[in-house]
Amino acid sequence: MGTRERRELARATADDFGGALSRERLRRIGVDNRMVRREEAAQRWRVHGRQTIAMHTGELGARADRWRAIWEVGAGIAALDGVTALTEAGMTGFTEHATHVSVLHRHDIEDVPGVRIHKLIRRPEADLLTNGIPRVRPAVAAIHGAHWAVSDRQAALILCMPVQQRLVTGQQLLAARKTVRGRTRRRFIELVIRDIALGAQSLGELDFAEGCRMRGLPEPERQVVRRGVGNKVYLDARWPNGLVVEIDGSGHHQGLSVANDNLRANAVTLTDDTVLRIDLVGWRLFREEFLDQVCAGYWICQHRFGSR
Repeated sequence: MGTRERRELARATADDFGGALSRERLRRIGVDNRMVRREEAAQRWRVHGRQTIAMHTGELGARADRWRAIWEVGAGIAALDGVTALTEAGMTGFTEHATHVSVLHRHDIEDVPGVRIHKLIRRPEADLLTNGIPRVRPAVAAIHGAHWAVSDRQAALILCMPVQQRLVTGQQLLAARKTVRGRTRRRFIELVIRDIALGAQSLGELDFAEGCRMRGLPEPERQVVRRGVGNKVYLDARWPNGLVVEIDGSGHHQGLSVANDNLRANAVTLTDDTVLRIDLVGWRLFREEFLDQVCAGYWICQHRFGSR
């Protein structure tokens, strides 16, 4: 096979990898390091690190850059992980400039520009997906990403987004949590996963009421039943003065739940009650801020109630 034919074969092969190939894959089709040097000197190809060769002279696209991370860290050793694995699985709306990969702790790996390398004590084969680019399963990637996040808020976002985008279920997160353990914010991640998987059931009966008591408010009635349009309406907490607080679980804001929530809130509003909404993850992150609003709402409603 001549040089031109090998060049065209390399370009065709690279299409599956975002326009780049590793030196090892190039060798499989008969392209050795001497030809790589000639193509680079002729400004047809570009070298990105020790192992990655682009079949063009521009910057690497997102997919090729993820393959670069695998090849440069070590094919057969590295796997996309955290938010990078979630993005590869189809998650949108989260921006992360670094590529996250995991390796087992026994490997001695040199730093790679633009790549965050995370060493794990264990990474079971069952956690890996090898069809296409090597990566960990979404449930495991989400938990890892939450541990590696820069803040509790970002950690909660990384856990919620793949569930909202239906890349993973709350039950899968619960199952993965049994074996996946990180070093940071363990309790917080445990609570958020339970919130996502179990919805309002994960918020203890006394948790919200205790917060109200600490602010000097009387304990509300729990799960007051009011009649709505066509069905019964279940309210999480209600005071006699007409203030209602509803706790939204992870299923909210998905599918028809938005319409159902709006119908429920509208039915309550038509009775002159005031409705405040709290999502579970928000309660974990901004508990005091939500309690500030509950207190303000209570005293506003109390003033109206007393003036009737």
